[in-house]
Amino acid sequence: MELAFIPSPSRGVLYLGPIPLRGYAFCIIIGVFVAVWLGNKRWIARGGRAGTVADIAVWAVPFGLVGGRLYHVITDYELYFSEGRDWVDAFKIWEGGLGIWGAIALGAVGAWIGCRRRGIPLPAYADAIAPGIAFAQAIGRWGNWFNQELYGKPTDLPWALEITSSADGRVPGTYHPTFLYESLWCIGVAFLVIWADRRFRLGHGRAFALYVAAYCTGRAWIEYMRVDDAHHILGLRLNVWTAILVFLLAVTYLVLSSKKRPGREDVVEPGAAASGEDADSDEKSGDAGEDDEIADGSGTDPAKNEAGSGKKT
Repeated sequence: MELAFIPSPSRGVLYLGPIPLRGYAFCIIIGVFVAVWLGNKRWIARGGRAGTVADIAVWAVPFGLVGGRLYHVITDYELYFSEGRDWVDAFKIWEGGLGIWGAIALGAVGAWIGCRRRGIPLPAYADAIAPGIAFAQAIGRWGNWFNQELYGKPTDLPWALEITSSADGRVPGTYHPTFLYESLWCIGVAFLVIWADRRFRLGHGRAFALYVAAYCTGRAWIEYMRVDDAHHILGLRLNVWTAILVFLLAVTYLVLSSKKRPGREDVVEPGAAASGEDADSDEKSGDAGEDDEIADGSGTDPAKNEAGSGKKT
């Protein structure tokens, strides 16, 4: 008998009248807001304008959602296109099923479009939003808890996850809460990137590459613990191979980029620094003008001037 475990919610959706409020969707939305908020703060600190991160996110987020869903549907096509399945379910993103690999890949395309429209280098933007993406993933993983999905092997540990649903081949019991493991890992990755960025002044996409490499390291062993159906290659789950490949690409980029373009970008958003300097110059000019007026007496009260001269009216 288990003395302790993490209970699963009895259902992943609540109804506000006829409107369904899905826990999975809420987690994704909250994660996006956190990523944009933190990315905006980091972008401003690097010399960019406030609001730029959100403007580019208008392109990146929809592309990311489409990419994440496409990766999931393609790699688990039998869930939607095999006998007895309804292909329309492939469009029901609110029921779960987003692949981070597709989300990052196609999201990067959307971000590139947004950056290009504003004349901003994509690597600088990626560095600014990297920790926010990790935090967003940490929050988004709780959507799997609401859906009682993507859990690990059976266990009787005190932090085991209780699965109560028997739908889609689930077997009620207690399992490793891999959603929680990945959520905590992503929080650690976010803080790692923030620390390394401050310590080593990472630039030209290296903060983003560090995020990718660190995430892949955790995803590989967490993925290995999962028991949900997945395609295997040479005995390993497809996502494990993907994590290994992407990790190698990220580390290669880190090494080559640090040699080719050391340091950090001086300007991340053309015109942002100039606007700030112009505002400072206008302020100083205004102050100088006031000082001149005071010096020649033209800036003082006329009544006081007349009183001081001894003239009577």
